[in-house]
Amino acid sequence: MKGSKSILLNAAKGAAMGMAEVIPGVSGGTIAFITGIYERLLDVIKSIGPDLWVSFKKDGIKGVWKTLDGVFLSSLIGGMVVGIVIGVFLITYLLETYPLLVWSYFFGLIIVSALFVGKEVKSWDGQKFFAIVLGAAVAYLITVGVPALGNPALYYVFISGAIAISALLLPGISGSFILLLMGMYSYVIPTVKEALKTFELDKLIILITFGSGMLFGMVVFSRVLSWTFKNYHDMTLSVLTGFLIGSLNKIWPWQEVLQTMVKEDGEEKIIFSKSVLPTTFSGLEDNFLYGNDPQIIACIALMALGFFTVFGAEMISKKLQAK
Repeated sequence: MKGSKSILLNAAKGAAMGMAEVIPGVSGGTIAFITGIYERLLDVIKSIGPDLWVSFKKDGIKGVWKTLDGVFLSSLIGGMVVGIVIGVFLITYLLETYPLLVWSYFFGLIIVSALFVGKEVKSWDGQKFFAIVLGAAVAYLITVGVPALGNPALYYVFISGAIAISALLLPGISGSFILLLMGMYSYVIPTVKEALKTFELDKLIILITFGSGMLFGMVVFSRVLSWTFKNYHDMTLSVLTGFLIGSLNKIWPWQEVLQTMVKEDGEEKIIFSKSVLPTTFSGLEDNFLYGNDPQIIACIALMALGFFTVFGAEMISKKLQAK
């Protein structure tokens, strides 16, 4: 598929990835995988480095553009920027207003995403199943981790950006949730929002530092992932399937809030919660943000919608690519 349709489709995929990365527990890597651009994206990111310099010396800007798969990358990044802006303002609002329904939708989406990743494994054996269990265990342990205290120092902002972007490249491991565990989510996300609204120098410096850390982590980690895909394709997919399964604990809609934090502007934010059954949820008292109405029918309906969203996206993508 060529031309404007390809550009718009890539931009839409990028927007979905950007929105996903704003949500603690949902990974942009998951979106990249289920939309069929995961390995292509890894190859493009991996090309940032010595190969890019060789292309520039040989063919100039045209060589760089070709090496970077320029049309694909630029449309994807453009979409991601739009998606992040939408996520920062709209998705965060929806999560604060309708938390159970939003998390239910993503729960259904991640379940079917795990199936989609798993079906790409060409042959199954005991090692592959062990890899799934290992990946699920690692992801689960991450979801139950207690958030650390943040550090506004620029070096820590850089490090958090590098680690968060590495998580973006892993389906099932959310960059936003990693920021939450590092104690940086409540610092970085509002700062990004303020930088986009006010363009204040101190906020822009933090934004640039965080972005630089993301670029560094992306270049380094993409090489590791690309190598594992080429040398251990099925094992890598098995681990990633496990990551998605293990991450479901964080996305489970019925949560008991255990710890909150009051920001400088007086706004209260959740920093730690645990998954509970709907019957337990209905008996909770003073459960910040979530309340205690399990909304079971509505949640199941949203789970189903998330489930079928993936199938719909795949069907549309295949039809567009066939034209």
